[in-house]
Amino acid sequence: MTTLDDRPRGLDEAARAALFSDAHTANAFAPTPVTDEQLTQIWELARWAPTGANLQPLRVLFVRSPEGKQRLVPLLSDTNQARAASAPVTAVLAVDDRFHDAIPTVAPFMAPRQGFLEENPAVRGEMGSYSAALQAGYFILAVRSLGLAAGPMAGFDKAAVDAEFFAGTNWRSSLVVNIGYPGEDAFRPRLPRLPHEDVVRFA
Repeated sequence: MTTLDDRPRGLDEAARAALFSDAHTANAFAPTPVTDEQLTQIWELARWAPTGANLQPLRVLFVRSPEGKQRLVPLLSDTNQARAASAPVTAVLAVDDRFHDAIPTVAPFMAPRQGFLEENPAVRGEMGSYSAALQAGYFILAVRSLGLAAGPMAGFDKAAVDAEFFAGTNWRSSLVVNIGYPGEDAFRPRLPRLPHEDVVRFA
């Protein structure tokens, strides 16, 4: 039985700062490689994100070869192309439209609802979208936790990316995240955040 003393302790101030208050979106990257081991570690951490009924709809394509970058970069918005070209790795985060097929493995208690999700793509799409968004947030934190910089970007042609990389599959792109070590002038000045009194209420 888990007791209060057995529960994980909070992170120290330096770790919290690395994940949150000191972290910036990177816009340029150094040529230092990102290793296979680091990419594996990113997912090993990100996969613990909470999702609706544990259904885990997020999928990841790591684009890192010159050929892969040549296919991906032109499909990004003009302002994002140089950022992705400089990053050692660009992750395309996608939602698997058929995530409910894994119910027997990841959520056996949901077996009675598998048919409902099959017959209701709108409900399935909403469930997949919000759960994948939670996983994407964890993915970015996982990148930061390894001492790497993340550069998430929504500016790209999703239909073109899906046609280029996911044709014939059930994956649909949702976000692109550049990964690497920050390069020269990687970070813009910190923009303000809304103050506590404007965004937090108690009931």
